[in-house]
Amino acid sequence: MKDFITEKDIHAHLAARMRERGVTFEEICITLESGWRADDVKKGTSGKVYVFEYEKEWVGKVFAEKEISVYYKVIGGRMMLLTVKARYGKNFRRKEGTHEI
Repeated sequence: MKDFITEKDIHAHLAARMRERGVTFEEICITLESGWRADDVKKGTSGKVYVFEYEKEWVGKVFAEKEISVYYKVIGGRMMLLTVKARYGKNFRRKEGTHEI
C-alpha cells in the first residue's frame, strides 16, 4: 500500500492533525499495509486500524501501546487520505500482530 501514497498526498489539514495526534507518515504506511478493517467506517469510506507497541511518553505520560486508525477513499484508482486518529493506552483489541515503533 505504501506505493499508493507519498508524503505529497497528505494535505495541510491532515498534516496538522497528524502533528496534533502524534502520528507519523511511517505509521500511516504500516497501518495501511498491515492493519485490519476499521469497524467504524462510514458508507463510501474505507479505514484500517493497527496497534503499535509504544512504551514511550505522550503528553507527559508513558503508554504501552498506540492505536492508529487511517480513513480514506479510493477515487479514480488513487487513494485520498481523509483523516487519521491515534489512541494511546494498553490492551487494545487486535486482529493481527503488532509493530514496535
